[in-house]
Formats: sequence, structure tokens, C-alpha cells
Amino acid sequence: MQSSTFYQDVYDVVKLIPAGRVTSYGAIAAYLGTKGSSRLVGYAMNNSIKTEASIPAHRVVNRNGLLTGKFHFGPGNEMKNLLEQDGLEVMDNQVKNFKSVFWNPTIELEI
Repeated sequence: MQSSTFYQDVYDVVKLIPAGRVTSYGAIAAYLGTKGSSRLVGYAMNNSIKTEASIPAHRVVNRNGLLTGKFHFGPGNEMKNLLEQDGLEVMDNQVKNFKSVFWNPTIELEI
């Protein structure tokens, strides 16, 4: 079981993803120094929907831009709708132009 501190660290990174951009579970894990724990980042995202409404969990997709977490947003296309509201195009459950809208926290949050 992962600590709630890890989950909070994940949430803190996700809150920084700008509208119109997406990142991946693995990119967040790498930024947090826990490369290889992308699945745990996914668990945190699943939990975020129950804890804080201000976490833009819809901006986290898999390494290929697929909306693998869409089922956790309820019935329908809520994750897709939220991404489209952010100005992104989604086709066949995948973010179009994924490489150009990818937000890498390791680069973007460089100190």
C-alpha cells in the first residue's frame, strides 16, 4: 500500500498541468523519483476523483496518449469531454497530436 504522501505528491504535480496539455502516469512517476511506479500514479488518479475536485485527473493519460482511465470518470465520455473543453482533440480514445501537447514535468518544472 502506498502512502497518502505519495498520492499528495502526485496530486500536487497534476494540479500544475496547464489546460490544453496532458502528461503520462510514467512522466509523473519519473519526476517524483519513482520511475517504474506509473501504476501507483494511476491508483492515485483513480482515488483523486473521490478526494479533491480541483485535481485535473483528465489530463493524465497513458504513454501513448490513450484515455486508459476514462472508465473512472463515470458513464459516457466525461474524460474526453473534459479534454475537449481544455482545447484538445480526442479521436478513438486517444489524444491527437499527443507529442506536441505532452507536458513533461521533469522539463517543465525544472528549477
